[in-house]
Amino acid sequence: MALSIKTIGVVGAGAMGTGIAHVAAMAGYEVVLRDIDMAFVDRSVASMDKVMAKSVEKGKMTEEERQAVLTRIKKTTVLEDMASVDFIIEAVIERMDLKKEVFQTLNKVCRPEVIFGTNTSSMSITEIAAASGRPDKVCGIHFFNPAQVMRLVEIIRGVQSSDETIAAATDLARAFGKTPIEVKKDSPGFVVNRLMVPQMVEAARLLQEGVASIEAIDTAVKLGLNHPMGPFELMDFTGIDIHYYVMEYFADEFRDNQYAAPQIIKQMVRANKLGRKNGEGFYKY
Repeated sequence: MALSIKTIGVVGAGAMGTGIAHVAAMAGYEVVLRDIDMAFVDRSVASMDKVMAKSVEKGKMTEEERQAVLTRIKKTTVLEDMASVDFIIEAVIERMDLKKEVFQTLNKVCRPEVIFGTNTSSMSITEIAAASGRPDKVCGIHFFNPAQVMRLVEIIRGVQSSDETIAAATDLARAFGKTPIEVKKDSPGFVVNRLMVPQMVEAARLLQEGVASIEAIDTAVKLGLNHPMGPFELMDFTGIDIHYYVMEYFADEFRDNQYAAPQIIKQMVRANKLGRKNGEGFYKY
């Protein structure tokens, strides 16, 4: 690698941060994992340990390897603990204001040469980078859920991302055992979500219009398009609220209501916010 990267800082210990931190530690990197509450970080590491315990049972890794991975993970709730890291991967919730705030703080904490990667699935890398204080050293490094399993990583250029930044992020993704692709232009949704979101919007419209059932639409996509999951299964798996926000973001960015969330998606998000029982997903609604 062009840069000497030994320690990875992962900001956000949700599903994506957990997967990314686990992949990094499995690849032999030291990891500093941070979230706002130690309960979130503890839960994250416990989730990794559970996955590895099953791997030990199946003979896919040894107990010594499992313990070594856990030893490489430092848990914290303090962003200042990122002072020692060589590469940042931000995986906080999809809120632009929060991402900007995190990067502004990290810019004061981290060494000037440290690269900041954001795991955003659709937001503007250029806008995030502009708030970072080091826009040439910011790029998108978008993993897919679950990060331990999914092989693709999108490496996205912001307007000011340097060639060295893109090369370092690409090399790091390969070191994690992933297949990176370069997204040359900072466009909402990058490649995968730009293709996927319209499909999910149309699936919801088909259901809303009574054209076919949830099960029928998912079966059609799995068997007719050879996708491993149908659109409703995927929305349930990754979170309907996430897809709602991405749809609305697309509609706003592209100034095109064809991307906007159909009414059935909006209703489900509202139901979940109100705590409606069994309102979590299409297959539980």
